[in-house]
Amino acid sequence: MDTMKLLLGATIALLFGAVVLSWQGMKQGVRDTPPDELARLQKQINELRQEQDRLVREKEYRQLRDSAPAAAPTPAPAVADAEREALKAELAAKDAEIALIAEEKAKAERDAGTYRDEAGLIGQRDLEKNDGELRRARLIADSLLMGRVKEYAEDPQFGSFVTFEILMPDSVQPGVILAVRRKTGIIAQLKVSEVTAEGGIANMLPGFGNFKPEAGDELILQPQY
Repeated sequence: MDTMKLLLGATIALLFGAVVLSWQGMKQGVRDTPPDELARLQKQINELRQEQDRLVREKEYRQLRDSAPAAAPTPAPAVADAEREALKAELAAKDAEIALIAEEKAKAERDAGTYRDEAGLIGQRDLEKNDGELRRARLIADSLLMGRVKEYAEDPQFGSFVTFEILMPDSVQPGVILAVRRKTGIIAQLKVSEVTAEGGIANMLPGFGNFKPEAGDELILQPQY
């Protein structure tokens, strides 16, 4: 057997062994395959491809060196081509296997993230059953943003008022009561008095002591606790 066939045989044996080991890993559970195993398989594929390219170059060199102008074609190249096709098929199978492992791992990670989110939400609800302030803070934090304070002013004639940016024009109309949210608390309430294309004006409502809105404070609809 010539050197070409020996090298091809060794390469196919190596590839077959890698496929068997990888299939055993698949049977143990694709989701448990560590990232370094994927990297090892990909490295193995790259090495096999390099070996395949080297064999092809060697075959072409030997054909060029040994062929004579009038020499009749021999069946050896056909055999080598068949072996090359077999290698390509094995490499394609390996690529498909790695893609399947990666897909299954990504799905497992997405599922784990979903389970963590659901568990966190359930835990939050359980805590809120016994803690009204915690529930109130969450409702305030989750409330949809209606606008944002631009400036607070005090006028002897009109009293305290703010100008604000309107973010939800369909929900902000004259007469609407807005709450001033700062972090997870409400520091004041405003009643919208005017709405224009440039923004809105709202008057301060009593009941919140000396709290004064600041530029950047968020305006929301008062949630139902």
